[in-house]
Amino acid sequence: MEIDFDKYVDGLVPAIIQDCRTKNVLMLGFMNLDAYEQTISSKKVTFYSRSKQRLWTKGEESNNYLHLESIKSDCDSDALLVQVTPQGPVCHTGTDTCWGERNRTNFGFLSKLEEIIEDRYNNKESEDSYIASLFRKGINKVAQKVGEEAVEVVIEAKDDNDHLFLNESADLLFHTMILLQAKGFHLRDVEKTLISRHI
Repeated sequence: MEIDFDKYVDGLVPAIIQDCRTKNVLMLGFMNLDAYEQTISSKKVTFYSRSKQRLWTKGEESNNYLHLESIKSDCDSDALLVQVTPQGPVCHTGTDTCWGERNRTNFGFLSKLEEIIEDRYNNKESEDSYIASLFRKGINKVAQKVGEEAVEVVIEAKDDNDHLFLNESADLLFHTMILLQAKGFHLRDVEKTLISRHI
């Protein structure tokens, strides 16, 4: 990999640190050639600290290391994307990222829906909420709804109406997410199970 360390002042190239699993950006640091080479050899991300004026391995004091998974340069060879497995919080303030965000897998709209379902679980007495009403009826009712929706998906799969098939599939996924919450699990737990099967 060709990196143009001389393109920037003091030979420092921006290094974007990304969690290899969640794909969240964790922090931004700078590497010179020595930091880059030490990162490759040690498999622990090392930066050039402008404040300390020396090489600095992330986690050397806190033990919150960034374990290197892969590293690549951009199209102009003047920035690095460093994919890592973080060992503990990344920011010196104790947060998962340097932007104060939690380092969780984001499933887009499904993550937002999961937050709504969790809110309804915590507020079961909400009279105007279908989700809360299911939680009030108990785990057996929630599980029964998943079974009903699964059967409807199978029925629609045998037909040629894609619109109905997708609607029933959405209903099944929605009610499965409610069941996951009722059992104390999340989409990320299902993801972990699938990953473990893939390895």
